[in-house]
Amino acid sequence: MEVILIVSDSESVLEELRSALEDDETEIRELCAGEDVRLAVEQDPPDLVITDLQVGNMGGMAICLDLHLEESGGRIPHVPVVILLDRRADVFLARRSASEGWLVKPLDAIRIRRAARAVLDGGTFHDESYRPLPLLADR
Repeated sequence: MEVILIVSDSESVLEELRSALEDDETEIRELCAGEDVRLAVEQDPPDLVITDLQVGNMGGMAICLDLHLEESGGRIPHVPVVILLDRRADVFLARRSASEGWLVKPLDAIRIRRAARAVLDGGTFHDESYRPLPLLADR
């Protein structure tokens, strides 16, 4: 069974992620505070962390950096992170945090499942929905 830890202080975000990801082969855990993530990973590491960019006083970027630092010190195993971004401009922050993936809001179940599957399978997921559509040249 795969374990996904969802981190958000927004009940609507938690509900949307739970609805998209929960099934018979996936256990969903939830936290509402970023500062609780490291302890949760130390006690029982999930297969994936999906975190909102803004969570109280420790958001997605800080969560991701903290987990990577703890991993580099040998204190926790590697746990991939997907960050939920509020706007296109936040892609810069996701890249700087070295997260394995990101999604730009508004979310939808298809992209949520696609991102989770890609990262759980050892890859990355960089949401392209933030990019402007190219214009076709006049013929």
